Amino acid sequence: MIGTIENICVSRRKGTVKKSVEKAEIKSNWGIVGDAHAGNWHRQVSLLAGESIDRMKNILPALTPGAFAENIVTRGFYLHRLKIGDHLLLAGSALLKVTQIGKECHKACAIKTQTGDCIMPKKGIFARVLQGGSIKIGDSIELVSITKEECIQVTDH
Repeated sequence: MIGTIENICVSRRKGTVKKSVEKAEIKSNWGIVGDAHAGNWHRQVSLLAGESIDRMKNILPALTPGAFAENIVTRGFYLHRLKIGDHLLLAGSALLKVTQIGKECHKACAIKTQTGDCIMPKKGIFARVLQGGSIKIGDSIELVSITKEECIQVTDH
C-alpha cells in the first residue's frame, strides 16, 4: 500500500491552526522539527487522509490544510486500515510507528462547533518517530513490514 504526502502542516503553539509547509525535517523520537506537538511522547506526528478532509469540505468548503491540527495529509493511502503497531515509511527514509488511532477531544474545536462533527477524533492517526528524515509534499508514504529485531536496531540509534 503506497500513497503520497499531500500536505505537511506545523504550528509553533498548541491550540492554533497549523500552517502548510513544502518540506519538513522529522527528528527521531521527537516529531516534526518546529512543530508544537513534537516531543518525547506517543503522539509525535499526526496523520489524516485527504479523502476524509474532502468529505468535511463538502460541509465547510473554506477548510485549509492544518485546520484539524494534522501534521501530514495523505492521498491514496488507506489510513483507516492501519492498526496500532503498524510501521510507515515516509519518503523512503523516515520511519514511524502507529501508536494511537483517534483521540478524545477535551473541548469542542471550531470545526465541531460549526458542523457538529470533527474527523480527527475518529480518523486521526498518531505515531512515534523511530527514524528521522526529510519529507516534502509529493513524497511517498507506505506501510512496511518490520521485524522486532529491525525495530530494535532502528530505535538503538
